Amino acid sequence: MFSWMNKTKEVHHECFDTVIEGLKSIYKYKMFPLEQHYLFHEFHSPPLNDADFDAKPLILLVGQYSTGKTTFIKYLLERDFPGMRIGPEPTTDRFIAVMYGENEGVIPGNALVVDPKKQFRPLSTFGNAFLNRFQCSMVKSPVLKGISVIDTPGILAGICEKQRIDRGYDFIGVLQWFAERVDRIILLFDAHKLDISDEFKRSIEALRGHDDKIKIVLNKADMINSQQLMRVYGALMWSLGKVFQTPEVVRVYIGTFWDQPLRYDSNKQLFEDETQDLFKDLQCLPRNSALRKLNDLIKRARLAKVHAYIISELKKEMPNIFGKEHKKRELIKNLPVLYEKIQQQYSISQGDFPDVKKMQELLTKYDFNKFHSIKPRMLEEVDAMLRSDIAQLMAMVPNEYSGDADVEIRGGIFENVGDNLSPFGYRRGEGINAGFGGYGEVEWIVNKDRKTYDNIFDRLSNSTTKISGSMAKEELLKSKLPNTVLGKIWKLADIDQDGFLDRDEFALAMHLVNVKLDGGDLPRYLPDHLIPPFKKSSNYPHD
Repeated sequence: MFSWMNKTKEVHHECFDTVIEGLKSIYKYKMFPLEQHYLFHEFHSPPLNDADFDAKPLILLVGQYSTGKTTFIKYLLERDFPGMRIGPEPTTDRFIAVMYGENEGVIPGNALVVDPKKQFRPLSTFGNAFLNRFQCSMVKSPVLKGISVIDTPGILAGICEKQRIDRGYDFIGVLQWFAERVDRIILLFDAHKLDISDEFKRSIEALRGHDDKIKIVLNKADMINSQQLMRVYGALMWSLGKVFQTPEVVRVYIGTFWDQPLRYDSNKQLFEDETQDLFKDLQCLPRNSALRKLNDLIKRARLAKVHAYIISELKKEMPNIFGKEHKKRELIKNLPVLYEKIQQQYSISQGDFPDVKKMQELLTKYDFNKFHSIKPRMLEEVDAMLRSDIAQLMAMVPNEYSGDADVEIRGGIFENVGDNLSPFGYRRGEGINAGFGGYGEVEWIVNKDRKTYDNIFDRLSNSTTKISGSMAKEELLKSKLPNTVLGKIWKLADIDQDGFLDRDEFALAMHLVNVKLDGGDLPRYLPDHLIPPFKKSSNYPHD
């Protein structure tokens, strides 16, 4: 693991070149000693190593069988990857880490966990039964230069107990391990199969505490019509509410993540909107990776502190000579009471405490007399870290990635996110982008409905070349748009800024009104393709 585990503590001065180097340093010198002293790694999570901090952002895909997890990865990469199997039956029977590699191929789990450059070494504790079901697919894809993806075995419905036994390893434990380290967890649901099996429910429950990482995807939504989709969406939200047990509504992305024709295309625009939102979120992961690791380290530090209080309090309550076993059983039984005592004594939030049942189960294996008493100095070190070191690193985050275009994901499907070149780019030719040059348009787009606009202008102008604001206001108010929106439209249309609208400017104003009424957004500045041809030389600010 770390070569420094058994070394004498050195004097360390907090001066960090990067956020990641700072995280490594404060964990190594301030958090790790506390975790090691109070057996944190045996109760909660293995120690972190350098590879955990250096790792690219990870995306974890979880779902029941045939929800499209593997197809989702193929859709992201726009290509196959080694070891990939797709079918209507349960095909993925293992954990597959899809990562970047110049030499494509498959690395078996046993070889993967001894690679010091990979972050998977702690997974060896789950045994050969798991490692035989774990592999890494190395793919030379530009997408994987920015992220790595974890494909998981499909979860079957109805026979959860048999499946749990047949796996031969702690499936939920493996999910929890990944959940602590990934940047995004995507739960996939099939629009045809919304039933949540017992094991899938336990899997979702195992992800609690990482709610900020979770995104829900309702996949294969094109296979049902609009009315059915509305009912399926409502049923999914109801099911998720029961599993998550939170009053907040979970964000669900609705779409079809493959490259085949849509069966029902009535919701095509909805699918495109949802796909863009999801992929923009994923595209930001490299930029936000350091912040995520910082956030996870803070959560880990808070848990480590609480764990130290629990262990030291159990040690304190144990008798020196007689009745040790009886007292141990009593303390384990009354662990909720101990939690409440610590919560009041140290003013700790209830949400910072580990799961009571899990702790009770683990504590039965330990001799409480061998636990360590409280060491205020260690806790003070962690408090100082949270108070000053973390604040220093937080201040470094915005500057470290500002203007750095290399941190964005490139290649694969992400080439189409924000596509401004092809006519098939997102929202190209629609709303404010209608009439954008490059598609063969030679006419000003506003001229499409020019006859209607000119008739209104002639009625308002009384044969003058321009109309005043009061004259235009009466017509524009008929749109029932808010005054703030109409005010913005006026500023965009009044290109020469003289307080009047000529025939071209009025037609432009009416066009912008219709764009807004059709659900489009107004631009901050007027795009070149919307400027009237005879006003192209104007000094009006535009893109």
